[in-house]
Amino acid sequence: RTLPMREVYVWEFPVRMYHWVNALCVTALCITGFLIGNPLSFMIGTEAYFNYWFGTVRFIHFVFAFVFFFNFLFRIYWGFVGNEFSRWYNFIPLKRCQWKEIVDVIKVDILQVTHKQVDSIGHNALASLIYFVTFLIFLLQCLTGFGMYSAMSKSLLPKLFAWIVPFLGGDMHVRQRVLEVKICS
Repeated sequence: RTLPMREVYVWEFPVRMYHWVNALCVTALCITGFLIGNPLSFMIGTEAYFNYWFGTVRFIHFVFAFVFFFNFLFRIYWGFVGNEFSRWYNFIPLKRCQWKEIVDVIKVDILQVTHKQVDSIGHNALASLIYFVTFLIFLLQCLTGFGMYSAMSKSLLPKLFAWIVPFLGGDMHVRQRVLEVKICS
């Protein structure tokens, strides 16, 4: 017996736009972050004004960090006002049925101990949980990034995060932990 099918509009334009902006930002932040952490040593011995490429790399990193942050804030907002598939209650497994679906997906897709198909509209519960953990990592990266930036900025927004670095044990400790999170994620 086949069930009647109907078309469902799952991913609204704001969610799709968030993902593309996020992909662009993460790509730019990874490239510029790598260059900041391991600067290239070319252009030594040239005129001094040619050597400002590192300042440009940092500027690009900061611009994409701000875009990433405000894009992330928008996604948090959209988790409250978006359609039923983009709401936060889908990402945080508080119901028994969500945990059962997580176990079922692990059994089918990871352990391959069963062949029972798990049907979900939008993300399945495991994917939603992984996205939620990813959002928490994004939050940590934003907090520590602005915390480190606050030491060199006179702007109000980064100064709001100046407490992060001392709270987490100092600048070097934050740099090492951020590096570990970025490598692990």
